[in-house]
Amino acid sequence: MQGTLWALAGASAAVAGLAALADHRRNRRRDVDRVGWVPWPLIVMLAILLALAFTTFAIHNPE
Repeated sequence: MQGTLWALAGASAAVAGLAALADHRRNRRRDVDRVGWVPWPLIVMLAILLALAFTTFAIHNPE
């Protein structure tokens, strides 16, 4: 169970990193009118929150 929680924490951190990269790319776009529809900052915050929650559960889960 603890290994699964650590894997989920790592996956959530990876999603947060990719979403942060996508948000950075959107903020530096050439065409100002091509905004997009994905709320990248929200995805970054939710993924970080999930990563912290999974890490906390993995630390406090005695096996």
